[in-house]
Amino acid sequence: MRPSCAMPNYRLLSGKLVSWQSILVLVFSAGLAFAGAELDRMLLLAGQRFGDSGAATVVAWRDLLTQAANQPDAVKLRRVNEFFNRRIRFGEDSDIWGKQDYWATPLETLGRGEGDCEDFAIAKYVTLKLLGIPSEKLRMIYVKARIGGPQSSIVQAHMVLSYYPAPGDEPLVLDNLISDIRPASRRSDLTMIFGFNAEGLWVGGAASASQRLSKWQSVLVRMREEGID
Repeated sequence: MRPSCAMPNYRLLSGKLVSWQSILVLVFSAGLAFAGAELDRMLLLAGQRFGDSGAATVVAWRDLLTQAANQPDAVKLRRVNEFFNRRIRFGEDSDIWGKQDYWATPLETLGRGEGDCEDFAIAKYVTLKLLGIPSEKLRMIYVKARIGGPQSSIVQAHMVLSYYPAPGDEPLVLDNLISDIRPASRRSDLTMIFGFNAEGLWVGGAASASQRLSKWQSVLVRMREEGID
């Protein structure tokens, strides 16, 4: 039996997503780039919006990018997962931003020092991309999570980041709810809904995918304004 997080049964719709082409092609075609001038802009914005503590977190994030740049993927995954799980507090969008279902940019998450599951997944995805991991190895995944374990009756929507060492391999799951990175076969508490990255969208009958991608597009536009292009 395939693990619930493995996704090979999901349809890749790239090339057929006519209404989403501008999101998946225009936004992603140039990839993510980062340089000293962009860092200076991020530091300035962090200080203006979030004060000294926000700027200090951005500096720590910059140090992470420098220290992990030439490390193997396994080390990059561990360092990035630990950085965000330890430094960022979990919070609800309504408490952090006064809005329902707000997707924050990495700068906003770093500056506030808190975020919800989407914010953790987005920040980890962007950071790993900046560290040189290709997008085809990464997917942000919407799941149904059984809170308390696989037998729990408490189910809630959740987002994680998955990493595929090679096409067809079992993914590793980076989750803000669990400190260690586990293979999908050890995350039977998660059931896939849909996933996406720079290459396309993987769905399993999820009607909400279009709305979610619209939110992702908004994040990418704001990221450009903040210095990540």
